[in-house]
Amino acid sequence: MPGVYVSYPFCAQKCTYCNFASGVFPRDWEPRYLDALLREIGAHQWVSQPETVYLGGGTPSNLSAGSLHALLAAIPGRPWREATIEAAPGGITPAMAQAWTSAGINRVSLGVQSFVEPEIRRTGRKHSAELVARDLQVLAGAGIANVNIDLIAGLSGQTAASWNESLDWIERLAPPHVSVYMLEMDEDSRLGREMLLGGVRYGAGDIPSDDAIAGFYEVAVARLAALGIPRYEISNFARPGFESRHNLKYWKLEPYAGFGADAHSFDGRLRWQNPEGVEEYLDARPAPPAVEARRHEERFFVGLRLMEGVRPEQAEWQRFAAPIRRFIDAGLLEKQGEVLRLTGRGVLLSNEVFQEFLTT
Repeated sequence: MPGVYVSYPFCAQKCTYCNFASGVFPRDWEPRYLDALLREIGAHQWVSQPETVYLGGGTPSNLSAGSLHALLAAIPGRPWREATIEAAPGGITPAMAQAWTSAGINRVSLGVQSFVEPEIRRTGRKHSAELVARDLQVLAGAGIANVNIDLIAGLSGQTAASWNESLDWIERLAPPHVSVYMLEMDEDSRLGREMLLGGVRYGAGDIPSDDAIAGFYEVAVARLAALGIPRYEISNFARPGFESRHNLKYWKLEPYAGFGADAHSFDGRLRWQNPEGVEEYLDARPAPPAVEARRHEERFFVGLRLMEGVRPEQAEWQRFAAPIRRFIDAGLLEKQGEVLRLTGRGVLLSNEVFQEFLTT
């Protein structure tokens, strides 16, 4: 059964590290955007009932209760097996949480990134560790126990001690799901542009080294496993039964429909995406045409992200024989029976591994 992704790219402020197609836009764009979303969802031809819904952004938790109800009411299949909303931590009220549950939301992903205040401030966020703890209590009071907490390894000024402080808070709060992302530097974020230019704004001069970031990540893998939150995907960790059903659709090449600016869709054979920018989406400018999925390459590119690995077909063993052998010899891949998976070292160098399968 398919999943549904709804893009809500509006934010109160743009975080320094963010490289998503989101930001602060003119206020009069929001009602126009919501109208466009409802038209797009209403025009969609539903082949089957969706089982997961994911509201990402941006900050969809800023949606009014009425707007959220209208959006979710337009999507068939309620109650869904999983319906997630991304939220900025520090401002969740009991009324908001009750509005989410009444609209069908049963999972919340909190963009915490760090529990250490100097690191938080440099990102542009305004929460504190204590406010995150209060958010979890509010969500639990509304019946939402399925919560993810995002962390970023490599924030400006981060040290081994401060990283362990954030992990101490994870141990204290005991969420069922944690995402750990290693900081990416590219020109699509303010921090990335500043680093590429050799500047110091946004704390660009205090970014940990690549080796330190990799070390932070490996510490998180070990500590989360000890807490009963094992890694099931490169950046995602969950207690058994709390894996993100929606995101698993991406990694297992299952169909999903995307709505809103820069949203992607996949029907099992074809891929297509909406215009990237909000203005282009509102003006209904043409999106890139649908393209046929390269399923053999994609099975390795997304499937190897999962710790369970992939089970290649005979034709794939033959087609990718050379890179498979090379990466096994280099200790980046391991073969167990008919299953191929990344090693611990391979996870840290996964982009190099994936690129080889996309170009072979």
